[in-house]
Amino acid sequence: MAPIMSRLLSALIPISLLFSQVRADPDYHEQLDLKPLPGSSLLASFNFRSNTSLSEFEAHNYRYFPRSLGQLLQHVGTRELHLRFALGRWDAESWGARPWDGTKEGGTGVELWAWLDAQTEEEANHKWLTLTNALSGLFCASLNFIDETRTTRPAMSFQPEGDHSPEAMENMHLLHGVLPREIVCTENLTPFLKLLPCKGKAGVSSLLSGHKMFDASWQSMAIDVRPVCPTGQECVLQVEQTIDMVLDIERSKRPIANPIPRPPPAHEMKCNASKPYNSGDACFPAARGQGIEWSLHEVFGKNIKGTCPLTNPDIPPVCIEVPDQRSIYMTMGGAREVRQEGSQRRCYFNPSEGDFSLVLPALPYDGPDAVSSADEAVQPETPLLYAERTFTGHGQERGGVQTILTNPSPDSAVEFVYMQTLPWFMRIYLHTLEARIAGQPGTKNDIVEEIYYRPALDRVRATQLELRMRIPPASTVFLTYDFEKTILRYTEYPPDANRGFDIASGIITILPSGAVPGSKTSNLRTTSLMLSLPTPDFSMPYNVIIFTSTAIALAFGGLYNILVRRFVGADEGPDPVLGGLKGKIAGLLAKLRAKIKGEAPAAVDAQPPKAD
Repeated sequence: MAPIMSRLLSALIPISLLFSQVRADPDYHEQLDLKPLPGSSLLASFNFRSNTSLSEFEAHNYRYFPRSLGQLLQHVGTRELHLRFALGRWDAESWGARPWDGTKEGGTGVELWAWLDAQTEEEANHKWLTLTNALSGLFCASLNFIDETRTTRPAMSFQPEGDHSPEAMENMHLLHGVLPREIVCTENLTPFLKLLPCKGKAGVSSLLSGHKMFDASWQSMAIDVRPVCPTGQECVLQVEQTIDMVLDIERSKRPIANPIPRPPPAHEMKCNASKPYNSGDACFPAARGQGIEWSLHEVFGKNIKGTCPLTNPDIPPVCIEVPDQRSIYMTMGGAREVRQEGSQRRCYFNPSEGDFSLVLPALPYDGPDAVSSADEAVQPETPLLYAERTFTGHGQERGGVQTILTNPSPDSAVEFVYMQTLPWFMRIYLHTLEARIAGQPGTKNDIVEEIYYRPALDRVRATQLELRMRIPPASTVFLTYDFEKTILRYTEYPPDANRGFDIASGIITILPSGAVPGSKTSNLRTTSLMLSLPTPDFSMPYNVIIFTSTAIALAFGGLYNILVRRFVGADEGPDPVLGGLKGKIAGLLAKLRAKIKGEAPAAVDAQPPKAD
């Protein structure tokens, strides 16, 4: 018995060491970053990241990696994947720089790009088709509509974010697709939460709700899968899920039972006394900005339900960036606060069980000057580049696109790659491309350094235009070109053809500057456009159908009457009035006679006698 027990103990010791190693070095963490923005807005950034060793992943041993996504990537041979769901518009002038330097942001709708392992372009296209169809069912989105007419192969805009060997880079093919018409909704959020280890039941993911998220002014969901090889450590496959949203605090605090916004009572309104028309019966509401009162329960509709058991205990789950003079209260139950030196960022460890919430009381209001000084305590970061895009021209035959790019830096130039994917029915004239600095004479050769142009083929592929540009400090560049509209076939118009066609957002990749140490690549997207094409009168087919149906009914009805009717003389037919009345009276009398005698009524000929 003793040798057997010694063998069991020797077998159990490595298992205990394995569990101790797993607890000491967790591979999953989640975090929520909160940042008040000007104009009663709040930026909430949810980040979930998990690592799985490549050896375990190749052996189909999924610890923290979602199995449904892992099996798909292995079947298709995907080296790196990036998926984006976005809705709304980021107000860069008011909110400043984008979260995560724009790397987690996508264009309006659904955007997907991936590096596939394939020997030829035909094999890569086949794997791309399989990938889009599988992701369409996995995330309840219309990704299966990303066909060859919506697929491009970027040449300068995207670079791999993961660590790939030189041998793997030789057979990697980059494909990019976008669906600007796709409407992001709750049916996309539910599959997103199912990929998390705690499924949105515990931790910071328990705050996510479709009612609050899709009521935001701007929101973006991102999924990134890439291999990471730390120095001196084993390579891991990292999946990172991110949700960013900009919530209106005043609108989010409105209870669900009172969905209609109503003005506050007169005694609760804060007036701007600096206005000359301010009086007892005239009030101009003062902008409260970042000084208003709010809590996690009011903004998200619920509290954080404990912590996810698999998360890293060394990383605080909740962080908020507010001025030092702003007070923050938290619920009882073991939560503690951690402050970072030289930063206005405060982080909190919430208890492992029970509900947790943060409450920020309102700042004391002493007039418009006090509120403005509180707002200036945390100023939004200035972005590296401002971009806006609009249509120019008029009519249904030709038009133009104008992109305004502004460099706000007073002393450093900005270099970037501007990529546009245009549908095949939007034929651009490349010779009309012009880039000029506002207020300065010059040509596009002074600003545009490199051009990559891949023309469209009707009903086969889209137009791909990539420009490598450099804008001097404190300058604004106007980039314009003309295009021609194409008349589509009758069956190629969508059901709501008069609404227009969505044009995908422009993708700007800001390259790191050698003059600025520590700079890195950042991204931003322009807004999407609505293109109006020559549309036929779709009421004509219905008019033709109604006209032909009426004509056929009249012709068929007349011919049927001629073939079926039998014509007899007037003296041979029954009397239409007396005959019918006599038959009814005779039938009633027969029934009455039979009822009196208690016998069954005899059959009565209801046909009236012929006229004499």
